[in-house]
Amino acid sequence: MQHRIVVLGAGYTGATAAGRLAKRLHREDVTITLVNPEPDFVERVRMHQVATGQDLKPRPFSEMFAGTGVELKAAKVTAVDADRRTVSVTGADGPAELAYDTLVYALGSGWNDGDVPGVAEHADELASRPGARRLHERLAALDAGKPVVVVGGGLTGLEAATEIAEARPDLSVSLAAHGALGDWLSAKGRTHLRKVTDRLGVEVHEHTTVTAVAADGVTTADGRTVPAAVTVWTTGFAVHPIARATALETTERGQIVVDSTMRSVSHPDVYAVGDAAMATGPQGKPLRMSCASGVPMAWQAADAIAARLAGTKVPHVSIRYYQQCVSLGRREGLIQLVTADDRAVDRAMTGRVAAFYKELICKGAAWGVANPTVGLPSRRRRVVRQEAQDLARAEATA
Repeated sequence: MQHRIVVLGAGYTGATAAGRLAKRLHREDVTITLVNPEPDFVERVRMHQVATGQDLKPRPFSEMFAGTGVELKAAKVTAVDADRRTVSVTGADGPAELAYDTLVYALGSGWNDGDVPGVAEHADELASRPGARRLHERLAALDAGKPVVVVGGGLTGLEAATEIAEARPDLSVSLAAHGALGDWLSAKGRTHLRKVTDRLGVEVHEHTTVTAVAADGVTTADGRTVPAAVTVWTTGFAVHPIARATALETTERGQIVVDSTMRSVSHPDVYAVGDAAMATGPQGKPLRMSCASGVPMAWQAADAIAARLAGTKVPHVSIRYYQQCVSLGRREGLIQLVTADDRAVDRAMTGRVAAFYKELICKGAAWGVANPTVGLPSRRRRVVRQEAQDLARAEATA
């Protein structure tokens, strides 16, 4: 009987894991089902471009996974029963249940309104393609001179504010940051960021906490009102809620607790990758929610699954950081070099060269999803007998 692998979510991490597993394991021994509600790959790191009306290259999964043996299931995940090893989904044919022997949970994260009054009703988000498209419609309908406020001074907020300001110089764009502008960057990085926001006319409200959002503006903790015809909320991401509703061990945020091979510490048949998992990197620090963390996590999970099914030594991927890449519009960028545990060092690339480099990173990330083992041996391994798999599972839970 074939070993059933089900992968939930086809973002950077889920799609990478599915493709890598297909290249690692013999097609006669396994079935790999990739569950995702949309039929094409969404480049989440480019949602600020979608919001300003830029057309992205379509990347249908039917083409990306053609000939790999990965079966695509167009459906939304509604529940996971980790004890029964089943997944409930709803697709075009209605509700269904998928049984698995190994599950890769990669449902990721979504918009986090922070429970701030008025955000859900009046603000726009960039955590999803539908959200980015709605934001584009709202921005396109604004007359010249109208104010736009981007709340959140992290990577998403910086990219959103500068992209909107560059694409719509007729609008009045401002950025509300909880701390100082780019306070996690090196001195060179902060200086360049300030130069770009000033040149684009972005008004920066530093050390500002937004406590409420209305249809016509935002209210700050010190009682000020900042006018806004459109408010873009980018203060963080919320983990997909399904994991928390399962028997899986999760953190308070709802992330699945995993070991160094991305396997659930409570259910060894389940692996979690990307934003859905709580994994640690150098110095024991939790990995941040990012593509830079998620893709190596997917490599580790896929290789660990393949090795355990084949009865070979489980490899370990070194998950560390090298840089933080920030788009500042189409003509400016910032590449901040960092330590292995993600602390900025006094070296950064700026300007058009950095913008070009960031574009290569984005293209490379999408290309890597469709080519998960390029440059690596892709010999497909045979799965050991089911009895051996059951024994390994029993040992893991003992």
